[in-house]
Amino acid sequence: VKVLCFDSDAPESGRFAYHGIDDIQCGKRVMSELAAQMNGQGKVAILAGNQTAPNLQKRTQGVREEAAQYPGITIVDTYYHKETPQDAAAKVEQVMQANPDITGWAMIGGWALFTSNALKWEPGTVKCVSVDALPAELSYLRSGHVQVLLAQRVYEWGYRSVDLLLDNILNGNVPPNGMDISELDRVTKDNVDEYAKNWEKWKP
Repeated sequence: VKVLCFDSDAPESGRFAYHGIDDIQCGKRVMSELAAQMNGQGKVAILAGNQTAPNLQKRTQGVREEAAQYPGITIVDTYYHKETPQDAAAKVEQVMQANPDITGWAMIGGWALFTSNALKWEPGTVKCVSVDALPAELSYLRSGHVQVLLAQRVYEWGYRSVDLLLDNILNGNVPPNGMDISELDRVTKDNVDEYAKNWEKWKP
């Protein structure tokens, strides 16, 4: 039985390939985008979901490695939570109350943005960059609470995974090093309306 992983890898499982983002590079991209928004200065919190998830561990690693390139930026801490919108939003509010000097959020997953009114600060006073650009998250770009969303190509996960499986079964092909890496799409207030049209095409 041919096995392929998408979204989150399990390299010791015997799978023949993985399709998805490079999680370390994803974390670095989140931090570099955030640093640009913060002009290289300020205190950053990382919202990181499940502490034991290997893909999120790598994204957190990437954020911290990239943050080290900016002497004016300090990582306050990494904050974990149950991966539900309510728990994530509560964690953000709790952290902001305890650390009102935080000026940036590196969200390696967009859990908190699946709820309304999760970000209590005045738009623009705290910068935020998050992974994913699902429909519920786009309102935060429009309101100015989030500056950049880095969209995983979630529609492509299923389509490309079937494509890779068929190519392996029929032709014996395997991606180089067993890795088929997908890009992240940058979504901002300037292109959010255009990006939102994708969800009309992709909805079942």
